[in-house]
Amino acid sequence: MIPAVSGRTFDVAVVGAGVFGAWTAYQLQQSRKRVVLIDAHGPGNSLSSSGDESRIVRMGYGADEIYTRSALRSLKLWKDLSAQIEEPLFHQTGVLWLAQANDPYPEKTYDTLQEVGIPFEKLTTDEMARRYPQIGLDGIAWAMIEPESGVLLARRAVQAVVREAVRNGVEYLQDEVVASGKGVPPLNHAPDARVTIDSITTANGRRISASNYVFACGPWLPKIFPDLLADRIQPSRQEVFYFGTPASDSNFAPPALPAWIDFKDEAYGLPDIEGSGIKIAIDRHGEAFDPDSGDRVVTEQGLAEVRECLARRLPALKDAPLVDSRVCQYENTSNGDFLIDRHPENENVWLVGGGSGHGFKHGPVVGEYVAARINGSKEGIEPRFSLESKARDHQRAVF
Repeated sequence: MIPAVSGRTFDVAVVGAGVFGAWTAYQLQQSRKRVVLIDAHGPGNSLSSSGDESRIVRMGYGADEIYTRSALRSLKLWKDLSAQIEEPLFHQTGVLWLAQANDPYPEKTYDTLQEVGIPFEKLTTDEMARRYPQIGLDGIAWAMIEPESGVLLARRAVQAVVREAVRNGVEYLQDEVVASGKGVPPLNHAPDARVTIDSITTANGRRISASNYVFACGPWLPKIFPDLLADRIQPSRQEVFYFGTPASDSNFAPPALPAWIDFKDEAYGLPDIEGSGIKIAIDRHGEAFDPDSGDRVVTEQGLAEVRECLARRLPALKDAPLVDSRVCQYENTSNGDFLIDRHPENENVWLVGGGSGHGFKHGPVVGEYVAARINGSKEGIEPRFSLESKARDHQRAVF
């Protein structure tokens, strides 16, 4: 990739080449902006929240129609990119919602999918048992399948976005933006003071000048802006596990097995895609986590909990070998909504983050939204993405 030239002036400098930053750089370039994209470790790296191999793309979001519509638009853009570069980034596995009794979230999801016009099918447990005999139905009252949803190949997809952005003219620089010194945006002005910054500097001494700066740094955002975001974005430690499947058995790969979500038990699973094994994780916020120094080895307690889930939902795999595991992180806003807003004290600095564990699929639309704001559009501004809407007390409302 082409290194950025110190001293050159850009329209926008995007700091962070995760899914939000990569798509922001891509969309800004599409609007003819001169863009430099900077990342300390590289696109889709294993320290980032956009790393790992796969992510579920689902349309269901309970009553949160804003995210259902965003997921629908984003999936189209992911597919368009995949066709454009002639590289498979999406597997249409379907996404199966397992609904337990007295769980309002799947009911609200049903209503929203119907309202938006998303294809889905409601299934009884008898229909489930016939169609997906490998899935254990303990505690399940009914289910629904989103047949057009599925799985993105996460690391591959982020790297593809960056490659295509660079091919179209974005400059890419692998370097770290320093967290102290003259290059850092001033953080402690009076409430009514609004200033612009002239440049940022990197660990290798490069000076990057731009008209606007987008910080899309995932779990590093509260480290770069501690006074503003330390209480508003809290990274949490998340464990992910992969289990091997029996030889010559296609029951655990698509199309036989879709991705699935057991919302009430806070669990989700992905089928065996490209030989990676069955992926299972608990979608519950873990303990506080530092993306630079946090331990990346999974715990015995976490493995035991996931094995219980595996035995319950895919009983034929209860003794399956663990073939891989990861420790990643969510970067959680106080309520789970994204943060996409201008810095309150720096006129040309934008804060983009708070994926909160569900954000990856929305990268294309986040990029469109940021590009529209920087290009001066007032249309479609979403108050839920504002800094003001992020309380310092955390109570997750978006899943």
